Amino acid sequence: METISWDDFARVEIRAGTIVSVEDFPEARRPAYRLQVDFGPELGVLKSSAQITDLYEREALEGRQVLAVVNFPPKQIGPMRSECLVTGLHNEDSAVALAVPDKPVPNGAKLA
Repeated sequence: METISWDDFARVEIRAGTIVSVEDFPEARRPAYRLQVDFGPELGVLKSSAQITDLYEREALEGRQVLAVVNFPPKQIGPMRSECLVTGLHNEDSAVALAVPDKPVPNGAKLA
């Protein structure tokens, strides 16, 4: 495993946000949702594509807090422009489980 410096890690902006909108994303190569995530007044609502359809129904995602990297450059994913990277971990079946705060935090809170 390659090591990084504290400065490398400090440059990554991981923030908490609340999912405010979830849509199917049929144009994606692998099953995914189009998400809109509210990161509070500083960053506003950002769009993301998330391959989390194996473990999450659309209806269960709205209102849920997630952790996302918000300082990557936007990435074109099919017809949508993803503005943040919602984080998660692969389980034993390779399905993605979301990385989430275990208690409510303000939208836009930085990973400490």
